[in-house]
Amino acid sequence: MRIIGTAVATLSMVSSMVSGTPQQLTWHGCSTGPDDEVGASLDAAGASCAELQVPLDYSDPNGRAITLAIARRSATDTLHKQGTLVVNVGGPEASRQGISWLLEKNPGLAAKYDVVGVDPRFFGRSTPLECGYPTDEYLRSVQYGSPTRRDFRISTAIARDLAARCAPYQDLLPYASTRNIARDLDKVRERLGVQRISYFGVSYGTYLGAVYLQLFPSRADRVVLDSSHAPDSYGPNWTRETAPADAAALADWAGWAARHNAGLGATRSAVLAAIDRIAAATPLQVGTHQVTRAMLPGLLLTVDDTDASYAEFSAQVRVLRDAAAGKDVTPTPAQEQRFQLYDLTDVVPEFSFSANVANQCADRATSRDPETYYHDIVSHRATEPLFGPLARDINPCAFWPTAPSEEPTVVGNNHQALILSASGDPVLPYTGQLAMHNALTGSRMVTLQDSYRHGVYVASACVDAIADYYLSSGRLPSRDVSCFEPGRTRPAS
Repeated sequence: MRIIGTAVATLSMVSSMVSGTPQQLTWHGCSTGPDDEVGASLDAAGASCAELQVPLDYSDPNGRAITLAIARRSATDTLHKQGTLVVNVGGPEASRQGISWLLEKNPGLAAKYDVVGVDPRFFGRSTPLECGYPTDEYLRSVQYGSPTRRDFRISTAIARDLAARCAPYQDLLPYASTRNIARDLDKVRERLGVQRISYFGVSYGTYLGAVYLQLFPSRADRVVLDSSHAPDSYGPNWTRETAPADAAALADWAGWAARHNAGLGATRSAVLAAIDRIAAATPLQVGTHQVTRAMLPGLLLTVDDTDASYAEFSAQVRVLRDAAAGKDVTPTPAQEQRFQLYDLTDVVPEFSFSANVANQCADRATSRDPETYYHDIVSHRATEPLFGPLARDINPCAFWPTAPSEEPTVVGNNHQALILSASGDPVLPYTGQLAMHNALTGSRMVTLQDSYRHGVYVASACVDAIADYYLSSGRLPSRDVSCFEPGRTRPAS
């Protein structure tokens, strides 16, 4: 988990029976009070909200039910209306705000659709799953690596504790899977009274979209997958192959820093050598915080290759460089905010940490032997010295109290889809996105070349024009497309 979003407050747990009579959605205002930022933004966007009960276990459709929170904004350009578009913003996290996301990025496109956002089961205002994860402990699990045996022992103890905190909820855990979230989406489609839905998914939302396509191909219309997962990797170890992409993105930033006189070196290699000196000097004192070698790879991840993002990242690296030289330093405001999260011991239900882990553990089984993870780190140390100990680290699913209730979805069909990608995506490697393209044989792929970002839509006029045309007309490009934006070519330096 790289970016912590703000979700909404949780609802009380629902345990009831699903009625055999189709439920009618009762639409109402979204805001629940002055502290409900998501609800307020949905109200401001002109959306309405509703709740829908769905089976906890779809193999027992008349058994226990959970509640989904739904938001919808009706099309305002009724003359050019294109249908219903479900938006999932990734994470996984609460996603009713997908309406506001699309409206902000492209109000003209949003006007042509009834835009729908759904908080997936156990996230946001849908029936919650909260195991009581302290923020610092969860972030230690997902944003610190294990470069040494001692660090790995700490990571293992934390993973075991996080798993144990969810043991009281074994009745829910097996049903947190993406397959069930896709089934929930189809229940939403049914209750909305539409034959087919279009879909726009980002990051995790791409995998959810692919699973929905596999399970319900006749109920999907236009499908856009932005920054896609590989079709067969989502689960406990989805980060395992990301270290080379992370290193390539760091090298891209280093070239930018050299060209823009960021004060870290005159060449790419000189800037990367500064990173090596920082690593060698750990632990570092940064303001009131200590930066250890285990923390460093998480602090050096990038997700956006814009000038503004790279400039902020350069400022943060200069702080680390000066600390490595023994100077008294003050973190940048963005660094300080991150460090404070790392130190936060509170349980914050809005972050949905428990649901995020439960979703991964329910989707795919993983090794229960801790040594397999440490061996993986050690065996890749030569080729992945910085990011490998983070990407390949142990996770709570190694100690999870339940096993997946179903086999993972095998994605492979010829339904049309448009896949948007950056050639240097540091979060989900391009090779995996190509694999998704190959699995969806009816898809077309649009690649933003020489780009090291995660999330392509509204990053390139070329990409946007193709995506908007597809969503407005239903017509895919006749072949795969490469987009090149002015200033994106990265010369070696």
